[in-house]
Amino acid sequence: MFIVAQKTSQVMLHMSVAFGVTYAFTGSLATGGMAAVLEPICNVLLLPLHDRLWSKVGAARCTSPLPH
Repeated sequence: MFIVAQKTSQVMLHMSVAFGVTYAFTGSLATGGMAAVLEPICNVLLLPLHDRLWSKVGAARCTSPLPH
């Protein structure tokens, strides 16, 4: 249950920051709301790709003949 609460808190934080920054720049509640919804969706879609890329970078670095 702790993990669910933590993840929910993280999502709410992301949404709040996205809303606040967008609202501060545009003054629009609708645009801020749209950013608050789209930001977590983009994270869900892009974070696995980001993690996969860094895994490949780490693997390439481990097999590199150059010193670390």
